Amino acid sequence: MADIAPLTPLRYDLNKLPRGLSDVVAPPYDVISPEERAMLANRHPHNIVKLILPEGEGDAKYETAKKILESWKAEGVVTRDPVPAFYRYDQSFIPPGGTERKSRRGFLAAVKLVPLSDRIVLPHERTLSGPKEDRLKLFRATRTNLSPGFMLYRDPKRALDSALNTAEELAEFTTDDGVSHSLAKITNKEAIAQIVAGVAASTLLIADGHHRYETAVRYGQEITDSLGGNCGPRAEHRYFMTFLANGDDPGLLVFPTHRFVHSLPTFSFEEMLTKARALFHVAPLAKSVDALTATNQLEDAKPMGVSFVACAPNGESVLMTLKKDADLAGHPLLGQVHAALRVTDVAVLHMGILEAMLGISKEAQAAKTNIWYPQNAEQSLAELRGGKGQVLFLMNGTPVKDVRSVAEAGEVMPQKSTFFFPKVVTGLAVHTLDPSRDVCA
Repeated sequence: MADIAPLTPLRYDLNKLPRGLSDVVAPPYDVISPEERAMLANRHPHNIVKLILPEGEGDAKYETAKKILESWKAEGVVTRDPVPAFYRYDQSFIPPGGTERKSRRGFLAAVKLVPLSDRIVLPHERTLSGPKEDRLKLFRATRTNLSPGFMLYRDPKRALDSALNTAEELAEFTTDDGVSHSLAKITNKEAIAQIVAGVAASTLLIADGHHRYETAVRYGQEITDSLGGNCGPRAEHRYFMTFLANGDDPGLLVFPTHRFVHSLPTFSFEEMLTKARALFHVAPLAKSVDALTATNQLEDAKPMGVSFVACAPNGESVLMTLKKDADLAGHPLLGQVHAALRVTDVAVLHMGILEAMLGISKEAQAAKTNIWYPQNAEQSLAELRGGKGQVLFLMNGTPVKDVRSVAEAGEVMPQKSTFFFPKVVTGLAVHTLDPSRDVCA
């Protein structure tokens, strides 16, 4: 069963922020460009980006983050919230390309760290090696969980809505992307107990933050081992700060992450298509089709099943849809995985084309040796046609039901298979990892 607890985190002193949290929050570290990092750092001397992406050469940057956090605590910039609470977090937004405003509600909580093999916290995609080492060094230096993960619980009847409605408002703000944010505090003991019990009946599906969760598990075990196991079962370092949302909310949005292939020793677009026709219908699109038109046609192809668009540098693009009679169960790679994985676009692309036809191994995918994982289709297509790569695959988003089916089957999709929108900002709270402190029941 999933074990969660309220937080007693470090939070920004709102009295010292005349313009509110918008000055000090930041997107997750892994989507911040160098230019955005500089902009955020210049926006306010205490912006959280200085901790999650500290300056410095090599490992010295982690010591920089430690010193900055210590100075902020000494100055009272961030202070301990002594009252155990869940922090309800609402986001209101207009999706890119949309016109109708949507909303997402969840809450920040401490989630008990357990090995993924326990099947309580379920991953849905493979991870990349580099980010885990980076985050581990930051954990060790700061002894804090700066950035929340993002997990989904099951609540089809929305039984927890009434408990979440007991929250008292703390702050409202808007970020540069136009998303409106609201943070509120749940301290009512009956509401807390109802939330704890409700989530305990569910497994937790990692929506975002696989690297951070795996790093937190490793770090927590390091601390426990260093103390010879002499720490309580509810010690802070055994818990991970997480944004929890109802995975049965039909309003959850998952956007695609595309695949940009480059630097292969040899590559022929036509040869790839010739091989692919054994499994796929290949329909040419208009010459030099723009990204919006291509993705719209891909969206229209969803009812046909597995599909994606392949684009060449010379302006040629094709819509590829899996044949209904394609024998994936007999495929040398796809036949080795659960049927739940064989219905996802990303798995069929990775195993059916990237590995089997282009020779890009799982290790090369994880190291990003020959592949990038961009979200911006228009920019990626422009870069391809500017000569930066060999082939771009434009993808549809993976539906949440398929993500959970894969995870519950014990499988994982390729890395960067989902892009839940909007991102959960960093800076709402900081969970300390002190083995001498317990989380509250």
